[in-house]
Amino acid sequence: MEIDPLPNGNSATAAPPPSTAAATTTTMTGTTPFSKLTQLTEALKLEHQFLRVPFEHYKKTIRANHRSIEKEVTSVISGVADVADSDSFSKDDAVNHLTSLVSRLQGLKRKLEEGSRTEHLQVQKCRARLNHLESADAENLSEWNNTRLKRILVDYMLRMSYYDTAEKLAESSNMLDLVDIDVFQEAKRVIDALRNKEVAPALAWCADNKSRLKKSKSKFEFQLRLQEFIELVRAENNLRAITYARKYLAPWGATHMKELQRVMATLAFKSNTECTTYKVLFEPKQWDYLVDQFKQEFCKLYGMTLEPLLNIYLQAGLSALNTPYCYEDDCTKEDPLSQESFRKLALPLPYSKQHHSKLVCYITKELMDTENPPQVLPNGHVYSTKALEEMAKKNNGKITCPRTGLVCNYTDLVKAYIS
Repeated sequence: MEIDPLPNGNSATAAPPPSTAAATTTTMTGTTPFSKLTQLTEALKLEHQFLRVPFEHYKKTIRANHRSIEKEVTSVISGVADVADSDSFSKDDAVNHLTSLVSRLQGLKRKLEEGSRTEHLQVQKCRARLNHLESADAENLSEWNNTRLKRILVDYMLRMSYYDTAEKLAESSNMLDLVDIDVFQEAKRVIDALRNKEVAPALAWCADNKSRLKKSKSKFEFQLRLQEFIELVRAENNLRAITYARKYLAPWGATHMKELQRVMATLAFKSNTECTTYKVLFEPKQWDYLVDQFKQEFCKLYGMTLEPLLNIYLQAGLSALNTPYCYEDDCTKEDPLSQESFRKLALPLPYSKQHHSKLVCYITKELMDTENPPQVLPNGHVYSTKALEEMAKKNNGKITCPRTGLVCNYTDLVKAYIS
């Protein structure tokens, strides 16, 4: 699934000064396990999709098998009742009818066995993912993170339609149960059909997931029906288009009357119209819109993020680096945001900091500037001149730090300068 678009970049950290190097080395052993455990805890918080996707796929398979069984059993029971209640059946006809029902039940048995195998494989996948999460600990965190990186790369490849490459990476890393190739293959069939201007597979997908799409108030099926109507108008098959509208579009009239009125007007304006309002309905980009709409509905249905996981992780890192300076011509090449691909990903992100810092007084909550300059107490805390002058007037020239309780004279303060 191609979703518009990020290597995990780590910001460079300064080396410790020589005087503290030894202390850092001696404390490293004690802090590393705790740091790794914290990293592991934070990593597991991001694994919601990892568990939900196979579980949702498993539930969907169960529902599909249940519908199939219910349909076949109801049909067989009805057939038996017809034979039992009818006096027109001869003995041979009754035997033939019952034989066909037996054959139908045998077919149902084969379907059930196949469905059971599919359910078993999906349960196995859910269990494998739980075991994978349980296997993560501070000792093997590096290896576990390496596997997670590969999972993220496979997710990105699948969303960008590199199915063969994704499958080869999953196979070579022995993690087929940890990725969602089968789920994305389902989406691929619908996407390929829409790109070929065919709506039948997409409508079948809507029918399979009708209750859940209705619950989420999805308009995807309606958009597909509109596009099918437009194609009939494009082919100048107006009578068939009107019949189609009565059957499939009329039920949506209560909630989407404006869209219906607009699309019905194409019967008069035709596909070669120059009127912008209706001309856009015949443009090829409408099919691209349907593809994007399907991707969104598909991700919602399985509890996936709308953006690839790789984009999300990289944007999280870039958010700490994103500043106005990164977009200037003299931006250093060491900065990841000097590259156009990273800039595109960081474009919707807020800046992490400003060139000109603003100092706000802890006491008055007012801005400290040249008119109200900051003053530094002997303990290093900084407050505005206005606040400290008022405090000194009320306490005979004494200043009490509101954070530490330190008491000093107003004359002990040192003025700070903002550059």
